Amino acid sequence: MGRIYFVSDLHLGLPPAAASRQREHKFVQWLDEIKHDAEALYLLGDIFDYWFEYRKVVPRGFVRTLGKLAELSDRGIDIHFFTGNHDVWVFDYLPSEIGLTVHNGPLITELKGKQFYIAHGDGLGKGDPGYKLLKAIFRSRFLQWLYARIHPNASTVFAHWWSKKSRYSKGVAEEFQGEEKEQQIVFARELLKKQHFDYFVFGHRHVAMDINLNGKSRLVNTGEWIFGSSYAVFDGQELVLKEYHPTS
Repeated sequence: MGRIYFVSDLHLGLPPAAASRQREHKFVQWLDEIKHDAEALYLLGDIFDYWFEYRKVVPRGFVRTLGKLAELSDRGIDIHFFTGNHDVWVFDYLPSEIGLTVHNGPLITELKGKQFYIAHGDGLGKGDPGYKLLKAIFRSRFLQWLYARIHPNASTVFAHWWSKKSRYSKGVAEEFQGEEKEQQIVFARELLKKQHFDYFVFGHRHVAMDINLNGKSRLVNTGEWIFGSSYAVFDGQELVLKEYHPTS
């Protein structure tokens, strides 16, 4: 009867490199600490700031993270990876090498008797047609095939430029917009009119949230690890949002 952990938006690889490496060290230390009581781990997207798998090539770096995830998987911990808007191009490498399960969309599941709606948290509900069009382009198999024809040295440089421009132009830190304007909250409350969920768990917004939706359901956003290090943990009774502080 172990615990279930949720974390998102580490953006490993986001410049500057020194900060990304420090973030990775902290994340690996967190993984090493939770492995003793973890039953499952849900990685809710944008773990990597950029990831694209060629048939014979995978992105350089992240060996500490991948090695630790493989160790957790070998211990029998169930690992789920949700593709985000930055690491949407995860294909078969991580499932085959680490043994994790990849989700390209929301997951509705029961965990320890509670109903969960789990997703990265982008593009939910109505509105934002421009972003949804861009997301559809990124998920196009044909366009992925075309992109794979570009040499990795060129495609990686372009992707890091695009990612850095997108992230820093919008601002790395984000602020809570209020319950009526937060699309994740609006989406969850609309869905609750049709179906009950005990918990909605999202990432993407870079804002740690714990919202009471209707007295019976809660929405938790796991926040980010660029400035913070928040995560959520479920023990079978309660889902709790926490902040990780390394012991050493």
